[in-house]
Amino acid sequence: MPPVTSLKTAVSKPYKAVLARTPPALALRVEYYRRLRRFPNLRNPTLFTEKSQVAKLTDRNPLLPIMVDKVRVKDFVSERLGPDWVTPTIWHGPELPARADHDWPLPFVIKVNHVSGGNFFVRTPEECDWPTIENAVNALLSRPYEPHTVQWAYNSIPRQALVEPYIGDVAAAPVDYKLFVFHGRVEFIEVDTDRATQHKRAFYDRAWKLQPFALQYPLETRPIPRPKSLNEMIAAAELLAGAAPFLRIDFYEISGQPLFGEISQFPDGGMGRFDPPAYDKVLGDLWR
Repeated sequence: MPPVTSLKTAVSKPYKAVLARTPPALALRVEYYRRLRRFPNLRNPTLFTEKSQVAKLTDRNPLLPIMVDKVRVKDFVSERLGPDWVTPTIWHGPELPARADHDWPLPFVIKVNHVSGGNFFVRTPEECDWPTIENAVNALLSRPYEPHTVQWAYNSIPRQALVEPYIGDVAAAPVDYKLFVFHGRVEFIEVDTDRATQHKRAFYDRAWKLQPFALQYPLETRPIPRPKSLNEMIAAAELLAGAAPFLRIDFYEISGQPLFGEISQFPDGGMGRFDPPAYDKVLGDLWR
């Protein structure tokens, strides 16, 4: 194992390019150290963050590239839950069409299917800044999803852009409920608040009791109303996850009805910082 000083050199400005050419296990150790300032135990993992890294190296479930693909997952969900759970796709393809073909009804969202984030909200004609949107979308489509973090399922996705209708109130983004599913059972629900200003997170258990830990962002202590469709979300998440050791499955609630969002294998890249740190082990114990 290289000394810490050489690892610090590797994580300077060009580190992503360096790590993309580094053996996967070493690349994960370097990235883990950069984010958490400690080395992961990959031989005998006990923490959630450590088990996430082992899964990156070993889990090759053929369903995963479908589950995390924002285009193909819709058929996967529709077959299991029904089409009413899925936001329809207006258009998708390997590159954005000519501007003359941008006849999509406002408001809509442009996404890229293989990355986290990368969403462009077009609610008014003034937000149709096509040069900026096209440059950003083309840049995302031109490269795989963070190869230095060794996320096999994401890097196996045929890259596409897609357009969906904007859901909910255009004045405010809908709340999304991120369900942490371990071995087919929902254990926690994450809710993010104030993303555009002072991003915070709250975690609830399946009985909607606020939990005393934060992940990556400060703890949101203001009470968040229990979603009316929480029981339906829990049942749907457990059905979709099946026997997978861990998946995060996201939903929205629109007019009291649940709507599928996306599936993630590694929230925060599996390297989010827990506060207090002991909860890294609490969640790790749930991942058998």
